[in-house]
Amino acid sequence: MNTETVRRQMVEQQIRTWDVFDSCVLEAFQDVPRDRFVPGNCTEVAYADTEIPLPHDQCMLRPNIVGRILQSVDIKPSDDVLEIGTGTGYLTACLSTLASSVSSIDIYPEFIETARARLDDMGVGNVTLECMDAMHELPDERFDVVVITASTPELDERFVALLKPGGRLFIILGDSPLMRATLVTRGDDDATIEETLFETDVPRLVADWSPAEFSF
Repeated sequence: MNTETVRRQMVEQQIRTWDVFDSCVLEAFQDVPRDRFVPGNCTEVAYADTEIPLPHDQCMLRPNIVGRILQSVDIKPSDDVLEIGTGTGYLTACLSTLASSVSSIDIYPEFIETARARLDDMGVGNVTLECMDAMHELPDERFDVVVITASTPELDERFVALLKPGGRLFIILGDSPLMRATLVTRGDDDATIEETLFETDVPRLVADWSPAEFSF
């Protein structure tokens, strides 16, 4: 497989056709070899228009969704980014080409270890990885951009609180099979604006979503 050719085809036939035209985002796709981030048995479909299954009922998002994520949060070179859901580290690597720094957390230690090895192998130096359950703890600092790669039933205000004034949050809300990718922007006055970007269906952020039990 000529990876440079199929990577270019991915950009032209998948990313651009989903209205992703930001030149910096397109350059990130050209710079990051997706085939180095897929499971070993999925190399042949690394650049295909499909989700790639991962352990724990998770998946590697389709390239066009990654493109829409990157374009929607409008990352600046000076931005500090938090990614919730490291997965294979592919989106992490793309974010690292656009931002000043990237902090990425995942509940599964094996995802963190594998992503760290891949990122180190590529010489990525502006990413920190940590094993953390986002439903029980979050970083103390605030960020210009927060990207959540899994879905939640509704918007958790704790994620909005992670944003600096002017910060942008990408999150997927709702229930399967119809979820909505949403951009939340925090204003300088702490007011927020929500914008629905597109419809999709991705695995749930790992957590116990059952109603709390009360005793009297």
